[in-house]
Amino acid sequence: MCTVSVVIPSFNDADMLRQCLHDLSRQTRAPDEIIVVDNGSTDDTSDVAAAAGVRLIFEPRRGVLRATAAGFDAATGEVIGRLDADSRPAPDWTARVAARFDADSDLVGLTSTGEFYGCGRFWRFVGRHVYLAGYFWFVGLMAGQQPVFGSNFALRRSAWQLVRGRVHLDDPHVHDDLDITFALEADMRVEYDAALRVGVSARPFDNVAGFKRRASWAFHNIAVCWNDVSWWERRRRARAVRRRRAHAAR
Repeated sequence: MCTVSVVIPSFNDADMLRQCLHDLSRQTRAPDEIIVVDNGSTDDTSDVAAAAGVRLIFEPRRGVLRATAAGFDAATGEVIGRLDADSRPAPDWTARVAARFDADSDLVGLTSTGEFYGCGRFWRFVGRHVYLAGYFWFVGLMAGQQPVFGSNFALRRSAWQLVRGRVHLDDPHVHDDLDITFALEADMRVEYDAALRVGVSARPFDNVAGFKRRASWAFHNIAVCWNDVSWWERRRRARAVRRRRAHAAR
C-alpha cells in the first residue's frame, strides 16, 4: 500500500487545527506522516502541532502556496494529502486516498468537495451547491481539466516534483489549489471522488471583504496562469488527451 503524507498549512488557526489533528488521529488508516506548516502564526499553532506529535515546519514567507509548497517539498510519502487547518476529514479519508491510488497507478490526483459547518441549513446549501459547485465548474472551464480543491485533495509526490517549477511561488496572491491545477499537464489525470468527505468552515461567508479578496485572487491567479499557457492552448491539449484516451479505450 502506498504511503500517505498529509500537509496542513496554518496561519493563526490553532483552535481549528487542533480539531483537524484530532480527526486525523482517529482515521481508520493512519497517515504515515502529518506535516503542519506554520506560515508565520502569532497564536498557538506551533504548540498545537507539537502537542499532537506531528512534524512541524516553518515557512515565514506569507502565502498559502508558499506554505503548501514547503510542506509538499518536505513530504516523504508517495502520495501527499492536502487539508486546511479548518478541514474535518471523515474517519475513512486517508484510507480512501490510499485505496484509490493503490488501485490506479495512472491516477495523479484525487479531490472532492466539502461539507460546510458552523452555519445554518441555507448557507450549507449555498456553500455546497453554489460556492463549491461553482468553483469546480468555473475553474474546470478556465483550466480545461478537473480542478483540485485545497481543503480536500491528494497528489502523487512524483507529480508535484514535476510541476513544482511551474507554480508561482514569487506571487503571494495566488491560491495553491488553483495554481497547482493549472500547473498540471492535460494528461495528468485528476479524479473527483464524491465519497471523499471533509467538513470545511463556513467562514468564507463571514464578511464581504474576505469573499471579495478570495475572488480577486482567483481572477488574478487565472490571468497569471493564462499568461503561461493560453486558454485556447489548454483547450487544445485537453481535446487531444480526450481523443487519445477514447482511441485507447476502443
